[in-house]
Amino acid sequence: MKITSLLFTVVSLSLGLCAFTSFGDDWPGWRGPNRDDISLETGLLQDWPEGGPKRLWVSVGAGMGYAGFAVVENRLFTLGQFEDGEFGLCINTEDGKEIWRAKLGQGFENRWGDGPRNTPTVDNGNVYFMSARGDLACCTVADGQKTWEVTMESFGGQIPFWGYSESPLVDGDKIICTPGGEQGAIVALNKTNGKKIWQTSDLKQTAHYSSVISIEHNMVRQYVQLLFDAAVGIDAETGKVLWNVPFPGQTAVIPTPIYADGKVYVTSGYNAGSTLIELADDGTAKEVWHSRDMSNHHGGVIYMNGCFFGHGNGRTFVCQDLDSGKELWAEETLKKGAIAFADNRFYYIEEKSGDVVLFSADKKGWEQKGRFKLEPQSEKRSPQGAIWVHPVIANGKLYLRDQEIICCYDITSK
Repeated sequence: MKITSLLFTVVSLSLGLCAFTSFGDDWPGWRGPNRDDISLETGLLQDWPEGGPKRLWVSVGAGMGYAGFAVVENRLFTLGQFEDGEFGLCINTEDGKEIWRAKLGQGFENRWGDGPRNTPTVDNGNVYFMSARGDLACCTVADGQKTWEVTMESFGGQIPFWGYSESPLVDGDKIICTPGGEQGAIVALNKTNGKKIWQTSDLKQTAHYSSVISIEHNMVRQYVQLLFDAAVGIDAETGKVLWNVPFPGQTAVIPTPIYADGKVYVTSGYNAGSTLIELADDGTAKEVWHSRDMSNHHGGVIYMNGCFFGHGNGRTFVCQDLDSGKELWAEETLKKGAIAFADNRFYYIEEKSGDVVLFSADKKGWEQKGRFKLEPQSEKRSPQGAIWVHPVIANGKLYLRDQEIICCYDITSK
């Protein structure tokens, strides 16, 4: 099966006062151009030398937290917590130096680690930040000026136990997020001014930690989200619930849904397992299978060539079959971690050791192509925390983060 062409649409972005253009090698938000953790780049190293690729720079000023990266042209956007609150950050990708910062609100404390858990989204000269307390702000890419801000509380939301971890989705003229609560779990806002367009008043669930994706099925655009006990599809224009399929969430539901050829895949940790959902032409949806062979906590799953790849149940990395949900193979030497993909290679960072692994894989097995240890690592990280930020590949560079430390590597094959 092939992922629909919609998911591989090249994103074009205009930034600030200067017109920058994305050629598909930018990483404008959570999980990349298509929210699938797949980079469109080519010309990258297929094997790493001993010790890993060349490190270009290290920044130790990103603040505390688990926020990911959006990278467009020569600017990297992320979030960090400092003594005076949470901030959105803009960093120069050439040298790692801060260009500007914008305050979002007061800080968030949690014994697994303080600070933000989100990835910003860049669109048409603006960058959208969400803090762990649910402060959503639109800032200009050029200088970080805040043009509007709202709180998830204003839409009936309450801060989840581990903080708001959703990364906002920009789709057309709307920005989509999940405040949760009795006023409606999901809300669409005007991306220009932050005004509410609609809210799913017929879907009243608390927010968990997954992020929305946009799909087009049978000529109907919809938003797909994984909530604690259900996967749902929402009409993009009206906010009406199109379908609702139960899911046995446990404790915390985190991974982002995946869409492929009329089917939606969802998974979660704590032995909740994974479910494949088929979308019918009449707009209804039904479960095809449920399996506990993959139960991804929060490191992400990548779909490719009829298989799902990610860290699964217990101690193993899993390759799972699309058609049956069965495990095709498992590998214990790849410890629990987060994943991304570019140019025929998987990029993987183990959350406890900080080992970064390059490998190829298909339904028959995997082969390591390089390994190095992320250095330096944070001495400020909570003992209950780990290296949870997903790797990001953009414009020939690999970006990794452990709390206040960001490392940038040259992964081009030149």
